[in-house]
Amino acid sequence: MRSLLHVLTVLAVIGLAFWAYRENYRTQEALAEAERLQRGIAEARQRLRMLNAEWAYLNRPDRLMDLVELNYDRLGLMPLEPYQFGRVDQVPYPAAAALVITDPVEVSNTEQRP
Repeated sequence: MRSLLHVLTVLAVIGLAFWAYRENYRTQEALAEAERLQRGIAEARQRLRMLNAEWAYLNRPDRLMDLVELNYDRLGLMPLEPYQFGRVDQVPYPAAAALVITDPVEVSNTEQRP
């Protein structure tokens, strides 16, 4: 009986060692994956900062004004005038459609008397 207990204990220790070995490698893989994702996020943020800087550079007012002057005839752009703007109350909104009930259903709990 004692030898069976020793064998079971040794098997349990071997099983736990195998489990700890596998968990260690899974943890290392998860940490490596998290580090790779963090690196990817940092690269994406850096690219976003670069794109924002390029967008700000391309949208400089003096550059846009030069482009407008170069392409004025081809684009047919006209300067904005105050009369081109309107008020919200001048916008013609469509009228709300009336809801027509064709087959009414009685939903009250009182009895109808003829």
